[in-house]
Amino acid sequence: MGRLDGRVAFITGGARGQGRAIALRFAGEGADIIVCDVCETGPVPYPLATEADLQETAEGVRAAGRGCVAAVADVRSQESLDAVVAEGIDAFGQIDVACANAGIFWSASLCEMTEAVWDTVIGVNLTGAWHTTKAVAPHMIARRSGSLIYTVSTNGWHGGYSYSAYTASKHGVAGLMKCAALELGRYNIRANALLPGAVHSPMMVNAYSKEFVTGSAEASDERLDRQVRHNTILPGRRMLPPSAVADAALWLASDESQHVTGAEITVDAGHTRLPHYNWDPLDEPA
Repeated sequence: MGRLDGRVAFITGGARGQGRAIALRFAGEGADIIVCDVCETGPVPYPLATEADLQETAEGVRAAGRGCVAAVADVRSQESLDAVVAEGIDAFGQIDVACANAGIFWSASLCEMTEAVWDTVIGVNLTGAWHTTKAVAPHMIARRSGSLIYTVSTNGWHGGYSYSAYTASKHGVAGLMKCAALELGRYNIRANALLPGAVHSPMMVNAYSKEFVTGSAEASDERLDRQVRHNTILPGRRMLPPSAVADAALWLASDESQHVTGAEITVDAGHTRLPHYNWDPLDEPA
């Protein structure tokens, strides 16, 4: 028997990267899958997933012998997510696990950031997680059961140079998770967060992120990988595979973590235990 036999999981941002890895890992353990993604890039400075990516995830789930509902949806819209959840419940009768995974990265300094950048990052990363919670919580409350899994980031623990919107959004998701654990625990609904470090996914491996990390949009994947090596303790770890996040999500979705709620679990090869370093020391005020 699979660890998720008879269960149904809803995953936002599931067209590629961590979201796809979670969908396929859950399907391989017996879960039917409801998955959604926005499937348009808009103003975000790197390519987001496409409808073809979303369908590839759905095909992978079905190839594992499980059912799949795949829909285009924008997590910034409660109506959009409510429609996906309703379609999934109509197809499978229940939702046991919800992964608020959709997220974007966009760098900008505090003083130069536009309101459009701030609103987009907060809207997708934080408001989207709240909308996901609202979409599934009434159903889980009625069933007196559920596991909510929030994708945060190691930036949910510490600050970041020139990406305050992203960092603020991830701190917010961590806070949202803690409130969900407190408010929904009486209904046997668990809420936990995963805090990944650098993951080898399309959000990380693109010209925009390469320029941010290495200083060159033309940097090779190998150079990016070498740069990230400074962020980890364990030998040989650089950018972690999306499967590392999916494995942790599986544990939170399964009965093996049935007594765990309100927890923040790092999947970062030790990144958050490294000593901090001032990359921009000044002897006099700027």
